[in-house]
Amino acid sequence: MSEPVDRSSQADASARVLHNQVMWNRLISVVEEQALALVRTAFSTSVREAGDLSAGVFDTAGRMIAQAVTGTPGHVNTMAAAVPHFINDIGPERIFPGDVYITNDPWKGTGHLHDITVCTPVFRPVSGDDVDALIGFFASTAHVVDVGGRGYGPDAKEVYEEGINIPIMKLVDRGSLNHDLVNIVRVNVRESDQVIGDIHGLAASNETGRRRLLDMLDEFALDDLQDLASFVFARTDIATQRAIASVKAGVYRNEMVVDGYGEPVTLAVAITVTAAGMHADFTGTSPVCPLGINVPLGYAHAYFTYGMLVALAPELPNNFASLSTFTVSAPDGVILNATHPEPVSVRHVLGHFVTDLCLGAIAQAIPDRVPAEGAGAIWNFQASARSADPSDPLKPAEILMFNSGGTGARPRLDGLTSTAFPSGVRTMSVEATEQVGPIIIWRKEIRPDSGGIGAQRGGLGQVIELGPAAGYQFDFSAMFDRIDHPARGRAGGGDGAQGKAYLDGGTPFAGKGRQVVLANRRLVLELPGGGGYGDPAKRDPDAVENDRLQGYVT
Repeated sequence: MSEPVDRSSQADASARVLHNQVMWNRLISVVEEQALALVRTAFSTSVREAGDLSAGVFDTAGRMIAQAVTGTPGHVNTMAAAVPHFINDIGPERIFPGDVYITNDPWKGTGHLHDITVCTPVFRPVSGDDVDALIGFFASTAHVVDVGGRGYGPDAKEVYEEGINIPIMKLVDRGSLNHDLVNIVRVNVRESDQVIGDIHGLAASNETGRRRLLDMLDEFALDDLQDLASFVFARTDIATQRAIASVKAGVYRNEMVVDGYGEPVTLAVAITVTAAGMHADFTGTSPVCPLGINVPLGYAHAYFTYGMLVALAPELPNNFASLSTFTVSAPDGVILNATHPEPVSVRHVLGHFVTDLCLGAIAQAIPDRVPAEGAGAIWNFQASARSADPSDPLKPAEILMFNSGGTGARPRLDGLTSTAFPSGVRTMSVEATEQVGPIIIWRKEIRPDSGGIGAQRGGLGQVIELGPAAGYQFDFSAMFDRIDHPARGRAGGGDGAQGKAYLDGGTPFAGKGRQVVLANRRLVLELPGGGGYGDPAKRDPDAVENDRLQGYVT
């Protein structure tokens, strides 16, 4: 005789799952509104236009429950590791209602000084108790236009030269703003209004999240986030383990050579896949560089994790459970494991290659899911505009642009043109860039023939021609790569086109370092294309003809 089925118990369990799913969807809307508040209040174009930010909600232990879709892996995944540092450094006994915390520590934040992370605790009254209880945290990160020092670029030899370093500390103490800290930041940066405005925007975005979360808890009569966090972590862990189980256990290796600064850099990885998770070890990677292209290990970890999640389970949310399944290690002294006080200002250039490096390793196990290599690092353009005539001083300005090359072709689709992968930031518009400083963008167009050939074509780069406005010249910091080492094709596909940077007369510029564009001259940037995928002879003839008609190939 079969055992009786407890249908009431099954119904209760289904109801709990449905309730938690509704709560999860609502929590996502909370963090999306948090991120939107940051976009709307930000002063910097990198936040308003490019979305170079992150926003998320955390439990009382500093474990990320949910993140906003708006944002970059380099910010989100490092911010997920940052909140426990806030809790430890502030001290649980010093966390009070009305507090707001801040840092731009590269090793406790996002890897360089230009990203500021702000963390806000959330308290809620407890039934029958006069003392409010801590129920979680909101955190957000944004890239600011300037942090003083040498300015945004790779030329510093120590982190001390790269700008002001804000240790984890209180920006607001029980509702009282730390004016001394604000003043110290103000006098140490070149664009004080923008930077201070962005700091207040970060705090405001967290406050928006805090208020919306409390509204949500009130509406559904919840005391805290504990049950919801447990549900999210448990379901995510099951899904992550299922995704990893689709990869055969073993060790998978890959190497990649990129331009570096002054001499090529070798990036190496060995990924070990077990039933428990995936581990990336960067033994074999080149040693640290004397200049600021070094990468803190936490930033490399962020882009390894991102690459594995998009390959194995792109539908999975980013949270503590999914991120903790992926671990990293590296020997002391390698360029993907920079330690204080090594310079790290443009850690994104090599850090962005970590995703393609690790995807190239795992492609041995799942070749039908991994694209060819892409342009990788975004081509940031940071310029300090100054008067060309010292006798006619004009207002100086700091100008920041994000520009992207092509992504690698996918197993069944062409690569994406002028799209930032893996960073995910948007390319800034001409109008937004020209509005913030004395710069003229004369040309911005797709770069023909830059995508690698294959059954699927690599994504195309772009050509940008720009120069200072009348009366100005500018110093700019080059932080470009794939000028000497193009994106490699996969499965028989061709390499993408190499990048180029040169003056309007043809004089080449170096891919890294501070250089000058004088008045009435123009800088031309030809961004690299992505690699192709598969045998070019197998490309669909209709796709070949469409490429010709669209001007993608000549």
